[in-house]
Amino acid sequence: PGGGPPTREAPVGGFEINDFPPPDGARPRAPAATVEVVKLAGGEVGRYTFQPGWRWSEHIKPVVGTETCQAEHIGYLVSGVMGVRTEDGTTGEVRPGSAYHIAPGHDGWVIGDDPVVVVEFQGAATYAKQ
Repeated sequence: PGGGPPTREAPVGGFEINDFPPPDGARPRAPAATVEVVKLAGGEVGRYTFQPGWRWSEHIKPVVGTETCQAEHIGYLVSGVMGVRTEDGTTGEVRPGSAYHIAPGHDGWVIGDDPVVVVEFQGAATYAKQ
């Protein structure tokens, strides 16, 4: 007993914590987007913040050079509203409190005047990388 909680430097068998402030890494800042990544359990968890007016096809496409986002996303939307359109034309909205899966081949954008904040459990390792 004792000793306080595990730290990011010394994970204790089966229990590991990592904090976003400061993140382990961040993608080069794209206009209207912040991507922070922490390493956890051999993987990466991402916290993305997208400002009003952000759209993947306008802000990230020039960075990665693909027609649509090729990352697979599994996450949770904390705040704001995000629109999604898949290559087959399916559209939808992700709202606060929703868990989501978005397959590769899509566009995404902020709907409304509030920033979108998401936490992703899959997709952080490759999102917005050249």
